[in-house]
Amino acid sequence: MKNLFFSILFIGIMTTINSQTKLPYYEIPEAPKEFTAGSVASRMVDGLGFRYYWATEGLTEKDLKFQPNKDARTTKETLKHIYDLTTVIINAVLEKPNTGKKVPEMSFSEMRKNTLLNIEKSSAILRDSKDISKYKIIFIRGEKTTAYPFWNQINGPISDAIWHVGQVVSFRRSSGNPFPKGVSVLRGKKSD
Repeated sequence: MKNLFFSILFIGIMTTINSQTKLPYYEIPEAPKEFTAGSVASRMVDGLGFRYYWATEGLTEKDLKFQPNKDARTTKETLKHIYDLTTVIINAVLEKPNTGKKVPEMSFSEMRKNTLLNIEKSSAILRDSKDISKYKIIFIRGEKTTAYPFWNQINGPISDAIWHVGQVVSFRRSSGNPFPKGVSVLRGKKSD
């Protein structure tokens, strides 16, 4: 009986701690003081993080299953694609190749958290970087290695992820759950 009590107490405490853990990008971080290549790239990634946070806040199972037509991705599949794009971004700034290794299945909340953490870590590395040209996108597929300069990071995964976040906003409106009121992407804040 005593063990059951402590087990229930432990689970309750862990649930409370987990529910109080704030995800990044409720608000956009303070802007860097200097304009450098790294700080500008970091701010672009922060813009993605803020938009993603609010596009995904409060999504329901109905929203995640929404599919505009039979040839389109569902919202959940679109979110998986965004996660994959943020993996390409984080791998580049960690100077790691993308190997195509299969990612374990994640719940929506796990995927959302991991996506936001990828974005946050990428932004921090870029913000402090003196030379972003070293952050190449590298793909290894079998015996073939392909590398792209940082320029392709901007017009590729970063812009593509922002594009798909816009789709998520459109999908959630179509499934009856509009974008939360009071979110200003210009100011990077939510008014209550």
